Amino acid sequence: MSYSGNNDSGREDRRSFGTGPKPVEMGKEYEVEISEISRRGDGIARVQGFVIFVAGAKAGQKTKIRITSVGDRFAKGEVV
Repeated sequence: MSYSGNNDSGREDRRSFGTGPKPVEMGKEYEVEISEISRRGDGIARVQGFVIFVAGAKAGQKTKIRITSVGDRFAKGEVV
């Protein structure tokens, strides 16, 4: 995924969650597709644009995850 160019609206959407309601909840399970790998090696999935880091997941993998923590800008999950 490239962050160059004039695609500022996509980045702003991902940062607009702030302290408001998040599209994921702690302990709930979601079907996701891992779209890419983070610099730390975790899989990255998105639910309604909200980033979820999934330890041990591979790019392109479609899997069910459980949310283990939710922050202001991202969540963490594990493969179920």
